[in-house]
Amino acid sequence: MQEQIGSHPRHEERRGDHPMPVSRRRFMEKSAMAVAGGILFSCTGGKRKPSPTSVSSSPVSTVATKTPIKRVIYLMLENRSFDNVFGRFPGVNGATTGVMLGQERPLLRCPDWLPGDLGHDRASALRQLNGGKVDNFGINDYGDPWAYTQFRGDEIPAYYGWASDYAISDNFFSSALGPSYPNHFFFIAGQSGGVIDNPENIMAGVYGQTAGKPGGGHFKSWGCDALGENVYVFAEDDHGQLTKHDTCFRFKTVGEQLTEHKVDWRYYAPLPGFLGYFWNAYNGIHDVIHTDMWNEHAQFNIDNLVKDIEANDLPSVTWAVPHFQLSDHPPASTSFAHNWVQDIVNALQRSDLWSSTALFLTWDEWGGFYDHVLPPTVDDVSLGFRVPLITISPYTPKGLIDDEVGEFSTPLRFISDNWGLPYLTPRIRNTHDMSHMFDFTKNPQKPRFSTKRAKTFGTPWQHPNSFKGWPPGTVPAPNAFG
Repeated sequence: MQEQIGSHPRHEERRGDHPMPVSRRRFMEKSAMAVAGGILFSCTGGKRKPSPTSVSSSPVSTVATKTPIKRVIYLMLENRSFDNVFGRFPGVNGATTGVMLGQERPLLRCPDWLPGDLGHDRASALRQLNGGKVDNFGINDYGDPWAYTQFRGDEIPAYYGWASDYAISDNFFSSALGPSYPNHFFFIAGQSGGVIDNPENIMAGVYGQTAGKPGGGHFKSWGCDALGENVYVFAEDDHGQLTKHDTCFRFKTVGEQLTEHKVDWRYYAPLPGFLGYFWNAYNGIHDVIHTDMWNEHAQFNIDNLVKDIEANDLPSVTWAVPHFQLSDHPPASTSFAHNWVQDIVNALQRSDLWSSTALFLTWDEWGGFYDHVLPPTVDDVSLGFRVPLITISPYTPKGLIDDEVGEFSTPLRFISDNWGLPYLTPRIRNTHDMSHMFDFTKNPQKPRFSTKRAKTFGTPWQHPNSFKGWPPGTVPAPNAFG
């Protein structure tokens, strides 16, 4: 590929200000004064105020669905390979032994907390792929030994329980061979606009409204509202040439499609000022963040998700991403992330929504952890390393192991088929439709609750200086949550 660094043909000049979107309440009441505080912050870093969430009930769409599923929850955690989480699960294509530069080595027990992060940018992915050998994960400061570790079932009991009671996919891959930013675009759009890596030159700013709150205080964005000088992201153009693009894109998303078809949706994420806000992929979509859609659909507080489920107040389609400290992203605790997801699933199963809802749980990329399966090439772009996908619904056969090739566009194919949307991208059109993962000839099953919690250590909001799972003398990374 010829490398060409310069202006991207789809580049949009960054605006110094942009229209303030109206909140959901203002939209429904058509009052110009109802939500003076629900103001969208400016692209150049003006004052920011979190927008209101869950201000009115969202009845299920009146648009007919192809299946008895009337609601979908698509939940994305962070940075775990399939072998790291499910390599020991019975019956799947998992591994308990890895290969490091041609030498076999056992996959050790993965500690709840890691001392530092693992290499998982685009360059790290290519090094770990190692020309197709898939054997060079022990790179960077913490790759050896931590990339060659995995969990046991009793350490993540809910994940193993859901895989046993519902469906697990063992041939499911991240959509791009790279880190979070491109994969989160695939999560909402079935494409990344050519993006292959995370943005460069991003700065963090102080956000006063969240200062002093657990996990809060700093504003960081990868989107149209990113702070910093010369912020850009590497992207491939339509001719396969590498370019620099700003962090504001105009490609269409499935959320916008749903709106066009009068199907309600929400995106739950941490609010500005909390780590994890940068995973709100819609803040990188120009025609969402600069329009009413931002507060109507795309900036719902992740802290309200369980409460909204308990109130039977979810739209037809819900995307959700966690706080960084509850995301499973190394070096953060897996156990706190596990228990957070468990609260969401248990709330769904207790609610009136259960009988007509499907929940897809996945991880956005491999995070630097070993996985023994070579990612396939499905178009002109290689998929990323394998990640888990768990499908939970009252129509999912118990103990199903799905081995069809899938990626983050696959649940979007289910959404498109279920609500009659045109296939937005070739990735969505060409992936499988997930029909084999449901049996709609039978009545919805009663929930199978997961009650065993993962054992936790400390608080999710502060990385420990030491942990019993680390060898003596281990020095944790400074500013692990920086």
